[in-house]
Amino acid sequence: MSIRIRMLLSFSSMLVISLLFILLTASLYTIAATGDLQSFRDIYKAHYRINPLTEQGEAIFQELKFVAKNDPDSFRDMPLLREYDFKLRAEKTGLYVRRESSQLFESFTFNQPNLDQALPPYDLDNTQIRGTFNINERFYAYAKFDFRYADGSKGSVFVIRERSPFADLTRRLLPVLSILLVCVLVIANVLLYRWITRSVIRPLHRLRGSAEQIEGGNLQFELDPPSKDEVGRLQQAFENMRVQLQQSNRLRLQDEENRKELISNISHDLRTPLTDIRGYIEGIRDGVANTPEKMNAYVNIIHAKAENMDRLVEELFLYSKLDFKQVPFHLVEMNIVEFMEDSIEELRYDLEDKGVTLAWHNGAVSPVMVEADLEKLKRTVMNIMDNALKYMNKEHKYMSISLQADPEWATVSFEDNGQGIAEEALPHIFERFYRAELSRNSMTGGSGLGLAIARQIVEGHGGEIRAESKPGEGTTIIVKLRRISTEGGGLGDGTNSDH
Repeated sequence: MSIRIRMLLSFSSMLVISLLFILLTASLYTIAATGDLQSFRDIYKAHYRINPLTEQGEAIFQELKFVAKNDPDSFRDMPLLREYDFKLRAEKTGLYVRRESSQLFESFTFNQPNLDQALPPYDLDNTQIRGTFNINERFYAYAKFDFRYADGSKGSVFVIRERSPFADLTRRLLPVLSILLVCVLVIANVLLYRWITRSVIRPLHRLRGSAEQIEGGNLQFELDPPSKDEVGRLQQAFENMRVQLQQSNRLRLQDEENRKELISNISHDLRTPLTDIRGYIEGIRDGVANTPEKMNAYVNIIHAKAENMDRLVEELFLYSKLDFKQVPFHLVEMNIVEFMEDSIEELRYDLEDKGVTLAWHNGAVSPVMVEADLEKLKRTVMNIMDNALKYMNKEHKYMSISLQADPEWATVSFEDNGQGIAEEALPHIFERFYRAELSRNSMTGGSGLGLAIARQIVEGHGGEIRAESKPGEGTTIIVKLRRISTEGGGLGDGTNSDH
């Protein structure tokens, strides 16, 4: 559930709860005012039968009751009755006096023509002196006293007050209801606050704590998103960022190690030929090369060592530019079959001098067109071949190059019968500065950049390169380049030629 919906539901719930409580209160007020439910009306009637008048009205009624007992004919004195009625008006109460079935006095407070018909009959025993009655929808409470005039006629004095259950209930219950409403609102707010705190604020605090850990350099923790809302997605994004930072930090540390290894390797590779060159130069200076043959041999050795150093520096420079994507690729359409045949022809004599038998297997029955940079692709072939020659340790050295084509890819495989590569080292041979053979002698030494450069070039062509190897049997380097046309292409037995 999103935070927006959660907040909307929170405040909507708050509003609904408040409205429901107000509606419930209003319903109670309405029931009390209209008397729609008999039970509520009975409650009000019972209450007003016991306490029909105010405290002041009750005092005046007691005074009128005393007058009725001791001087009943005083109720024929209109000025006296108006005086009592005036006192009762301050209490919103009126006076009514009757004799037999006739009305002697009625307060203007009532203005109710049918008042005499709603009054209770005479009860000279005064067993029920308080009660209530209704006239239409108007509700009245009264206190009465029945007596006899001096001539024996029956009379009654009523102190009547029109009561509004709504107003009275409001006056009595409003403080309680107000306090209850405030309590409900406070409780609802507390619950909503706890809910929002648990679902929003607390995760944000955790997120802040995680940010502080990262600021302090600690990436060794895990932030599990508690939900799938906006905060959860934010935490997931933060966790992804932490993982990437951790990986970047790991790669940075690995790069640091690689740079240290590079410096160590290059220092060794440069120091060794420099030491040799210095030794031969000192030999020449000391007169050791005292014949033209020795002098020529020393000079040739110094020249070879210098060329090796130059090649090493050039490889480092090339790999650096490839790594930073600073080498442009001049791609042209070419037939990979013709390219490989020309490359093999160039390699043939050099391989024969080194005692290597080379076999070429063309599995394509027609031209296989690719887009490639001729110079860089030739560099790739040379690096793969040089790497294979370094590790050929058998008496009979054998190298096989094969080409296969399908509608999408042209695949060139370089297979040798060298010493092979250990299984744990195989995934790393295309990494920069990595060498499966750790020795740095003149036969197998190097910067470890040959295959790394080959991978950069092949991937720069949009192709793939991988290796397969069995220790003790040999290694196969597989290069795949994407074809640009499949028209007329096909697979077949092709031609096999050994050189």
